Amino acid sequence: MSYDVHDFEREVIQRSYTVPVLVDFWAEWCMPCRILSPVLERLAQKANGRWVLAKVNTEEHPELAYRYGVRSIPNVKLFVDGEVINEFVGALPEHLIERWLEQALPSPHRKLLQQAEELLQQHRISEAQEVLERVLAAEPHNEQARVLLARLLLFAEPDRARELVAPIEPGSPHEEVAEAIRTLAPLLQLRSEEELPPDPVRPLFWSGVQALQRGEFDTALEHFIEVIRHHRYYNEDAARRICIAIFKFLGEEHPITLRRRREFSSALYI
Repeated sequence: MSYDVHDFEREVIQRSYTVPVLVDFWAEWCMPCRILSPVLERLAQKANGRWVLAKVNTEEHPELAYRYGVRSIPNVKLFVDGEVINEFVGALPEHLIERWLEQALPSPHRKLLQQAEELLQQHRISEAQEVLERVLAAEPHNEQARVLLARLLLFAEPDRARELVAPIEPGSPHEEVAEAIRTLAPLLQLRSEEELPPDPVRPLFWSGVQALQRGEFDTALEHFIEVIRHHRYYNEDAARRICIAIFKFLGEEHPITLRRRREFSSALYI
């Protein structure tokens, strides 16, 4: 069900702290707006309260159109916690809007996910795991929860970590970290140098694996970068792929990533 907004602050901004509000900026003269409107109405009914639809007539509220940068209509903006978190322009087909909503809507358990991230930052691992397991029990397809839990379990339970990220596909905002976990997990299960292909660089590669298994990312990168310098394509270019996986796992702004990125790039082009 939708309604025309009369008090934007109360009906959109304040309400978006309780439930996501999808705002349709439209006008009577706009034919694409008339095409889109019943589609949004139908999707709002199917949403069963997960989000609500509001309409803003840009002819009656030009100040709101200006405030939110509406330059063409229909323009649909998703408000959460008082802010626009995503939007689209134009009368998209219903299936594309459904796909957009799947990606744009925050999890109903987002507060729990924030709590889990804070617990992880405080190294309260078991408490964070408990929260994430609770989210996944209620929302099994939540990719953010899957990735957070996989990161947490990677070294203790690499098989489960890999299982958790298996459903995450290309195009997901969590794709890079999921791929990093898929790359690193098998290395954590290697038990001897003999499991690797024979080559003069094998001992150096194995030293990198052992450092990784100890969680010594900087040392692991040092060894893998050295492998790249000596034999770039050893073990099917594994050292390069592992370095990229470590960078993605740690994050691009992590001090170790920042310290080793240039060295890695230079080794590739020797």
